Amino acid sequence: MEKIGVGLFKFNTLVLSKNTSLKKAILFMLFSTLSFTGMNSLVKHLVHLPTFEIVFFRSIGSTILATWLLLSKGIPLLGNRRKLLAIRAILGLAAMSLFFMSLKELPVGTAVSLRYLSPIIASILAIFLLKESLRAVQLLLFAIAFSGVLILKGFDDNLSIIGLAFVLSAAIFSGAVYIVIRKIGKSEHPLVIVNYFMVFATLIGLLLAIPVWVWPKGIEWVILLSLGIFGFFGQLFMTKAFQIARTNQVAPFKYLEVVFTVLIGITWFNDFYGFWSFVGLAMIVISLVLNSFVKAKA
Repeated sequence: MEKIGVGLFKFNTLVLSKNTSLKKAILFMLFSTLSFTGMNSLVKHLVHLPTFEIVFFRSIGSTILATWLLLSKGIPLLGNRRKLLAIRAILGLAAMSLFFMSLKELPVGTAVSLRYLSPIIASILAIFLLKESLRAVQLLLFAIAFSGVLILKGFDDNLSIIGLAFVLSAAIFSGAVYIVIRKIGKSEHPLVIVNYFMVFATLIGLLLAIPVWVWPKGIEWVILLSLGIFGFFGQLFMTKAFQIARTNQVAPFKYLEVVFTVLIGITWFNDFYGFWSFVGLAMIVISLVLNSFVKAKA
């Protein structure tokens, strides 16, 4: 009886520990989505500023934080697989810049939703570049997601073709980023990968921003300098969530960013979404959430 009691105690402790970890992971993911929602909303608020000026300010805050953490932990800044790290940085800069450009043309919630097509694009690229395969159900979900894009555009005459081209291009580059990170694997510390991207984006962003520089006014300085902090903590909390819970348990919560951003777009930027716009967005998000479950079980 004593052994049974000890066994039950250990079992209950394990269950409680798992429940606590899951709750903590969900909380981390919620903090992450709120951080990214805040960053995207502030970028939308600053669309009157040149894109690469925003890229510069978005990147420099994260560069300072990531470099400080790397130095404090004694992790080499340059990493090992420098060619792949540089390619990831270039692709990441292209994705970020194109996404920020799309925010000048599209409702913020629509832009965020379409950018989330990147996991689908990454899966398609992986077929050719990593020789991976897709399950039939994933192909069906991808078809539904892209049908959502067609419905979104087909029934919304006000949706900018230029903005749509920008955000879909951003999703393609983001998908390519995922492939490069897969190639890098565990040979690099995550902070090294992030820091390469942020340093490169800071330098190139500043270089391209100088010819068209517009001096921020008043509170705009605070908003610009906060972009890197929002972005850094969004990435940090998301990483922590995936570290302590299974992907299929927390990944769906990532797409709450779409819900939060749409709500902010409606209340802050007076964005308008018709019935078919919501149908298209729902098709995209639901397909992506279901795909995250399918991938986790593969």
